[in-house]
Amino acid sequence: MAGNPAEAEDLTQDAFLTVLRKIQTFRGDAAFSTWLHRIAVNLVLMGHRKNALLESSPKKPSEPDGDRGRPHEELGGPDLLLAGSIDRVNLQRAMDQLTPSHKLVVELHDIQGYKHKEIAQIMDWSIGNSKAQLHRARRRLRGLLRETLRLEWLTPPQALQAQLNQR
Repeated sequence: MAGNPAEAEDLTQDAFLTVLRKIQTFRGDAAFSTWLHRIAVNLVLMGHRKNALLESSPKKPSEPDGDRGRPHEELGGPDLLLAGSIDRVNLQRAMDQLTPSHKLVVELHDIQGYKHKEIAQIMDWSIGNSKAQLHRARRRLRGLLRETLRLEWLTPPQALQAQLNQR
């Protein structure tokens, strides 16, 4: 699935590291090998997704600047690396404030790629409860991130807010 031996070795190591970090989430409902296989497959698929995004993202042309003969740089542009780091810190802080079950369902579904049926088996829940817990966890995360980031542009206009309050 990986496409080359070096990448396969890296993904194998990542799979075993993930197993070591997440062993406490293994409930024993299925065979350990099935759980390990799912982790490995998810890592490969996430790698393919990441590579597809990198290949399809628009690249800045590095045409030389006419006068200086070096690549053109946009002065005063945002530092995307720094912005990404800040976003990760804010997301981690928000995740830390979730209840353990909400944190686990977000991790299983959104990070590890489990389906609701699998989460329901792992957590001994119904499929509907799995969906409801994920919805509540995401809603809580959005609220925490809004508080943290104070993003006014995400807040509904006052008229819409008044309508929502009347319901």
